[in-house]
Amino acid sequence: MTPSQQPPGFLPIADHGLIGDLRSVALVGTNGTIDWYCCGRFDGPSVFAAILDADRGGSFELAADVPARTKQFYFPDTNVLITRFFAEDGVGEIQDFMPIVNDSREAGRHRLIRRVVCVRGSLPFRARVAPRLDYATRPHTLRIEGCHAIFESESLSLALTASVPVEPDGTDVWSAFKLHEGEVAVFALDQVGGDVMPRTCPLAEAEREFAATVRFWRQWLSASRYRGRWREMVHRSALTLKLLTYAPTGAIVAAPTTSLPESIGGARNWDYRFVWIRDAAFCVYALLRLGFTAEAEAFMGFLSKHVDLRHCDSSGPLQIMYGIDGRSELPEREIPHLSGYQGSAPVRVGNAAVHQFQLDIYGALIDSIYLYDKWGAPISSERWDEVIGVVDWVCANWDRPDEGVWETRGGRKNFLYSRLMCWVAIERAMRLANHRGLPADIPRWRQARDTIYRQIMKRGWSDKRHAFVQHEDDDVLDAAVLMMPLTKFVSPTDPKWLSTLDALGEHLVSDSLVYRYDPQASPDGLPGTEGTFSICSFWYVEALTRAGRLEEARLAFEKMLTYANHLGLYAEEIGHTGEQLGNFPQAFTHLALISAAFNLDRALG
Repeated sequence: MTPSQQPPGFLPIADHGLIGDLRSVALVGTNGTIDWYCCGRFDGPSVFAAILDADRGGSFELAADVPARTKQFYFPDTNVLITRFFAEDGVGEIQDFMPIVNDSREAGRHRLIRRVVCVRGSLPFRARVAPRLDYATRPHTLRIEGCHAIFESESLSLALTASVPVEPDGTDVWSAFKLHEGEVAVFALDQVGGDVMPRTCPLAEAEREFAATVRFWRQWLSASRYRGRWREMVHRSALTLKLLTYAPTGAIVAAPTTSLPESIGGARNWDYRFVWIRDAAFCVYALLRLGFTAEAEAFMGFLSKHVDLRHCDSSGPLQIMYGIDGRSELPEREIPHLSGYQGSAPVRVGNAAVHQFQLDIYGALIDSIYLYDKWGAPISSERWDEVIGVVDWVCANWDRPDEGVWETRGGRKNFLYSRLMCWVAIERAMRLANHRGLPADIPRWRQARDTIYRQIMKRGWSDKRHAFVQHEDDDVLDAAVLMMPLTKFVSPTDPKWLSTLDALGEHLVSDSLVYRYDPQASPDGLPGTEGTFSICSFWYVEALTRAGRLEEARLAFEKMLTYANHLGLYAEEIGHTGEQLGNFPQAFTHLALISAAFNLDRALG
């Protein structure tokens, strides 16, 4: 008799952990279900997408088959996830991980291993593997071949091997088994086809792979120089950022999911499985701070290979984002047959914002190049020639209206943050030229830099608000201005800045949580509302720190830590009752946590 066909409901977004192989990830719920997995690539079509449609999305269920309490944690200092089941007759756990392999052929297997262990007493378990390929649009067949269950479609074939018997149920498979104390069962899911043939995963091999994966993550983390007060949270953030790295190219994705909503039932649902220049450049900063230079080098390699900084047209030498393989076209489409997380439609694949005009990305890019030159490797002559071209373009185009850092769809404006980051691009390039004695049109750069500074001070300041504001000649507050002291544009104790900090605290801050802006006061062309933006909350902590308000900063930081999920992970936003919203986990938030912790720890002494 097959298990119940009743599909699982939606777990809270925060009730998930993350595993990955530096090519893709899987989200594992606290109930033991994998309900998000794209095989082989972050941006590949989904295999399991129950997080976007509990009925049609597909999942890999694995759990104790009796009432049980569950707890989830990471094997210390790794990205190996443990989900534990506490029942009346025993205690069991699932050890989920994806081996990190260098062999190109084996890397193409993208193996996902699930070890089930009974650690006390005895426990019955149940499993159900129900892939729904290509966002549940592509049918597949099931073939049982020896100990393998092979799911086949035109574009993808997957092989499941298990150390316990599995039974077919249509095009899915299921299993019911019981383990006694000390006994182990293993499930392994591989991509197969071409030169990659189905292969078993004996218990001894699964144990070796577990040990090797633990060893990889611990060896990587050992390079961290951070020894401060919040070491566990900082290291978890670093491990998460590493998981969001696409090893073949050095790309860093903004988040590994698509269409998780900014408000339940709303339409602000976007695909974040791409390389935002801004996000990736800030990631480089965060990882360099901790001592991880290889990731910064890999991202610089991504830029060199896939981004032609010498190409300049009216929209500039950069797009705001690229595919993880460097492609420039990311067409946005809707998947209408998926209901969306808790009915939050539409589900989107691709991102139309790729063609937006955003000037702030130049500051993020040049700042990351400057920091890599400082903490990584000296800049090459070829790269410097590219930087010259970019900065010359910024000098000629900084005063154009754009869509801004928040990618609004309500028309271009003269956003202060865009002006600020253009100033950063020019200022960091001037520092680099002076430090290395490199050729540059310094007089022209200095004139543009100083003009931007004066314009921000004059037109970005609101006498009505006693604060720097979202865009020129207006009175709308925007949390993006928190970057002003963080980029060293303004002194963190400048009276104008302190007044701005107070205004933001009064109007955009709620119990340490910070809203980006008020959509009612500044229509952004999008329907619905959103939660507080977690990166802004960590920027606020850092701004308080730099202003010398250390007690406030520490309290705000500790409060923000309480909004993390049980594993220390953050989605993009926090809702009104503390729930996590938006794509999960978000790189932007974790890099801001690292920066805030680093600076607050140093200030506290």
